[in-house]
Amino acid sequence: MKVAILGYASQGVSAYQYWSGLGDEVTICDTREDLELPAGAHAKLGPQYLEKLNEFDLIVRAAPSIHPRDIVAANGQEILAKVTSNTNEFFRVCPTKNTIGVTGTKGKGTTSTLIAKMLEAAGLRVHLGGNIGIPPLELLKDNIGRDDWVVMELANFQLIDFIGVPHIGVCVMVVPEHLNWHADMAEYITAKSQLFARQTELDVAIYFADNEYSKRIAETGAGKKVPFFALPGAMVQDDMITIDGQVVCATSELKLLGKHNWQNACAAVTAVWQAGIHDIEAMKSVLTTFSGLPHRIEFLHEINGVRWYNDSFATGLHATEAAILAVPGKKVMILGGFERMLPLDHFGEFAIKHAEEFRTMLLIGESAKRLAATLDVAGFSNYVIDESLKTMPAIVKRAATLAQTGDAIVLSPGFASFDMFKNFEERGEKYRAAVADL
Repeated sequence: MKVAILGYASQGVSAYQYWSGLGDEVTICDTREDLELPAGAHAKLGPQYLEKLNEFDLIVRAAPSIHPRDIVAANGQEILAKVTSNTNEFFRVCPTKNTIGVTGTKGKGTTSTLIAKMLEAAGLRVHLGGNIGIPPLELLKDNIGRDDWVVMELANFQLIDFIGVPHIGVCVMVVPEHLNWHADMAEYITAKSQLFARQTELDVAIYFADNEYSKRIAETGAGKKVPFFALPGAMVQDDMITIDGQVVCATSELKLLGKHNWQNACAAVTAVWQAGIHDIEAMKSVLTTFSGLPHRIEFLHEINGVRWYNDSFATGLHATEAAILAVPGKKVMILGGFERMLPLDHFGEFAIKHAEEFRTMLLIGESAKRLAATLDVAGFSNYVIDESLKTMPAIVKRAATLAQTGDAIVLSPGFASFDMFKNFEERGEKYRAAVADL
């Protein structure tokens, strides 16, 4: 079989290894012409890499950032019959039916990790990957058993053409995001909905009861609908996280900062409960010890009486709002980044309502001017705008001059990183290093 691998980053590498290992004739297709390729590999490189794909029997969208419409534009609508993805192939061949897929806008990585850790604490063998950690096809190298559990974090990029069927689907908070990639919000919702679309009545669809988008997404398929943050799922009652009338732990015992993480905790508890694992002690042991993933409201250091936090993962302002409420005390917020023209009005209203939270805001990057204009319209003027700050050491040094003893300085940009950094991880790592150098 002739197979085309579209995109040769980490998932492209694993796709090439996987289909080559099956004995197929594999061609690497990528816009970059200077790639270092495996010895003897067939390749189609350059700006026309998506053209004339009909010569292949199977086309693998290995780079999730490649939109299916781009493939169609270069080849015609009928080409989609040949297109698959690493994620689809994983679900097609996965040895276990014990699969949990987690999606949403913010919180899906934390929720996925909590679920996996709870299942492990209950004595089960678990494989965690997808959009975080291990790429889908790499998980297959871990000898997944029939009784093992697989937890997959799945983003809109992976779900837009998803045809798998997770036994348990979870949708956490959903807000407008990635509208520079999607045609509109409707397409974003439709992409997320594919996680649930093919579920049967034997499967489970878990959703955030207080979010209409989440509910709508989970209702797409025939899976049993179970809300969290409401009965019969896990919820917070009298500052206790409870499930089925049993107390898991007090919210004050959570190691994760912020009330938004109450949602993630309840989502994870609900998913594990629906998996048939009713081990309260296992759940509690995780919730009271897990302090979060890197770049998610991550405490770094206290220097000269000022606490520094890294929340580089906040690529939308709804996540920034959660960080502002999670970190105690007055804050210097470092905001701004790549401009994707997402709605900002809600943040202006939030800033006015919670004005007492801020020492000030330091606005940086490509989005600084539009964010400043939004704050002005809302009547919030407690900000400093400095588009000249082009490196993280310069940003960190400027932020340090704005703080007072007892304050926190929080990098929670609310925008993507691509104006100055390769990705949110690089932005967070450079911030961590710059703070350490103070």
